[in-house]
Amino acid sequence: MEQEKCGRGRKIAMDTGITVLIILAAVLLCNIFRIDNVTQGYASPVFVLAVLMISRLTEGYVYGLAASVLGVFVVNFMFTYPYYAFNFTATGYPLTFVVLLGVSIVTSTLTTQLKQRDMLKLENERVKMQANLLRSISHDIRTPLTSINGAASAILENQDLTETQKQELLRDVRNEAQWLIRVVENLLSVTRVGTGQANMNIEPWDAEEVVFEAIQKFHRHYPSVKVEADLEDDLPFIPMEPLLIERVLINLMENAAVHGGNISGICISVKERKTMFRFRVSDDGRGFPPEKLKNAFDGAGEISADVKSDGTRNMGLGLSVCKAIIQAHEGTIWAENNREGGASVCFDLPRKPEEEPAAMASSAAPAEPAEPGR
Repeated sequence: MEQEKCGRGRKIAMDTGITVLIILAAVLLCNIFRIDNVTQGYASPVFVLAVLMISRLTEGYVYGLAASVLGVFVVNFMFTYPYYAFNFTATGYPLTFVVLLGVSIVTSTLTTQLKQRDMLKLENERVKMQANLLRSISHDIRTPLTSINGAASAILENQDLTETQKQELLRDVRNEAQWLIRVVENLLSVTRVGTGQANMNIEPWDAEEVVFEAIQKFHRHYPSVKVEADLEDDLPFIPMEPLLIERVLINLMENAAVHGGNISGICISVKERKTMFRFRVSDDGRGFPPEKLKNAFDGAGEISADVKSDGTRNMGLGLSVCKAIIQAHEGTIWAENNREGGASVCFDLPRKPEEEPAAMASSAAPAEPAEPGR
């Protein structure tokens, strides 16, 4: 509760500061126009623009409407003759100021409604993603639990099983339990990012450490899959929540190992760009089905026809978790099929403004378009 109050207080202070700064900037600009003997009437559109910016950058109606009323009085007092005196009775002035106030209020209202509509759209997308996650979870949990129950029942009810058969059933139980543990780890990751960035500890971190820790954990379950790391030399620390980015890399490698077909290897690369850092997880498997590329991160993927029901599960949950984590980092994630075969999943993590390189070659490769992702 105290944290929410502090957050609201900071937001009010920020919005008030934005309003004051924009109004002062409008006053300064109008004074410059007056010094340059610009034709009368310049102040009204300047303050309409100021109201538009305030409505766009602040939350709710209050600041835009307050700026509308304040703008009317400032224009009358400072930028209409007689200067530095209120005069609403001169010919044409009442209509001018009524129009200015009306335009400002309408602009503020429309801008605020547009922002609210955008927020509603984002909320609908979040609800849709949660529904897809729940659908994926229901499948990913039900299947291993059914297998565990079946194996345990077989051991308890069939006294004639050989020791080898019992060991095989127990191995199945262990594998299914390990899969459930990974599902729970994904759910915990979603829980951490579900309440926003306030609960995330994003700070500069060594990408090499995160990548090799993810590879090590991946090899515990898939020791036969070769994984290479391709990191640029002198790569600076990257703003991230290391455990969550590690979870993303593990999910992407597991998805490649399970759904990529007969892959012989995976490559993780990290490259520095002008405004962000690009991670790429590539494999040499069969690639994504073209019809799955755009919706792969929605949590609605289905088990492929040739995937066995021995623990190789729906790819939807892991990739949905990846999307949620990267969005919480204000990054983008997408999937693509490689020209030479196989697939890649890429995600960009933004660098903080103060960490942007001071000088960078203008010929640097432009950022690839962020397509909806596998």
